[in-house]
Amino acid sequence: MAAKKNMPSKKKASAKIARAKNRPKPYLRIVRSIKAVTARVMHRVHTFLLRRPHRSFRFTSRRDYKRSLELPGYWSFTAHVVKTLLGNWRLFGGLALVYLGVTIVVNGVGQQESYSAIVSSLRASSGDLFKGDFGTVAEAGLLLAKSVSTGLTPKVSDAQTVIGSLTVVFAWLATVWALRNTLAGYKPRLRDALYNSGSPVLSTLLVSFIAILQLLPLALALIVYTAANNSGVLESGATAMLVWLGILLFALLSLYWAAATFISLVIITLPGMYPMEAIRAAGDLVMGRRLRVLYRLIWLIGIVVAVWVLIMIPIILFDDWLKRLLPAVQWLPIVPLSILSLSSISLVFTSSYIYLLYRGIVDDESPPA
Repeated sequence: MAAKKNMPSKKKASAKIARAKNRPKPYLRIVRSIKAVTARVMHRVHTFLLRRPHRSFRFTSRRDYKRSLELPGYWSFTAHVVKTLLGNWRLFGGLALVYLGVTIVVNGVGQQESYSAIVSSLRASSGDLFKGDFGTVAEAGLLLAKSVSTGLTPKVSDAQTVIGSLTVVFAWLATVWALRNTLAGYKPRLRDALYNSGSPVLSTLLVSFIAILQLLPLALALIVYTAANNSGVLESGATAMLVWLGILLFALLSLYWAAATFISLVIITLPGMYPMEAIRAAGDLVMGRRLRVLYRLIWLIGIVVAVWVLIMIPIILFDDWLKRLLPAVQWLPIVPLSILSLSSISLVFTSSYIYLLYRGIVDDESPPA
């Protein structure tokens, strides 16, 4: 009797056999998995095509892509950004000072010896180039370009580079956080901006990495220009024209891609936002407006460059006059400290400009073009 109890019944045995027959074979499970993945991909492609009605290499009528973007004029919008920052000068001035202080702690002020070496090298190699009424101004402009492009701290370790990059990211996040809360009617303090703005740092780094990838065509164009210049190819007029045309096209391609990515750097600071969601949302926002957003970003670059020229060239001229008059103050790093200070102010202004541009795009609720 005990043996009969331990033996499975005929019904249980038949059920096991039926389940074994109905169980899908391994290759069928693989096929079903591939079909499921393909269905998800096709659904995402279909959703993307619904959101982006334009097609590559197909002409779109103007009435189908016209999309409103009600923003003030270029000068009015820039004045609005400046007015917003000056209206909260304690907060944003404090952010600039904090960034300046961290940069000095991490990388130093910049070596006055390096700047003096640049001055000596330029004057030794220029000969009579900078003589005349505007020679000193041209010399100061070249000194500014050389100082900014090469840097005045020649020995920077990898750790200093990483910390400096993270400092820029945190300064961006703190400025955006402070602006968002200020425009919402709150009165945030500097401490709040520094402590509460860093949560999306990893997502911001990932979006920044995507932006760097989008700037690769521009980097490739610069490499091609350097190689062509060193090999003497640019001496021929037709060849130089073709090289410059290629550089211009690569630069426009990078800027065209980056126009949406700069907006996604603001979107990623929203709570619960993920990098690819921010990229998609930014692409949807600038669709039908990309060129107008790109023009605003080019205007921003022009404003920043003009301010640097108007401020730094007189400082360089004053530094040269002062040290000719008083050789005892040759050690005083007037130009390196001025470059760092203006870099801090430029970072806060650029972050504010891009955020307010994003707010202007979001406030215009026109449907996708």
